[in-house]
Amino acid sequence: MGATLQITATAAAELGRQAAVAGTPGAMHLDLTAGHCERNVIRLQPGQLSGTPVARSEGVTLHVPDAQHALLEGLTLDYRSDISGGGFLILSSDAVRCCACGSAFSRL
Repeated sequence: MGATLQITATAAAELGRQAAVAGTPGAMHLDLTAGHCERNVIRLQPGQLSGTPVARSEGVTLHVPDAQHALLEGLTLDYRSDISGGGFLILSSDAVRCCACGSAFSRL
């Protein structure tokens, strides 16, 4: 498995927690849906669902539909939390524009 998408330790810990709570320890699924502020929005769900492994960190494997691998190339999945809640964010390279919400992006 070549790591197309990087996962920070904080994101891996939250992915692991969510997978365990859902009864699918170590398996999470990411897919991209159409966004309003940017072209792609990340959606995370417990389990393998469909696709192939794209990244593994801290005992969690993240699966992505085959057609979306290229869109995730060079991106990093992070997790941030504060007193009002938390969420997954996309950290990008120069060739990507991210929305202020952090979970939506477009390739330039």
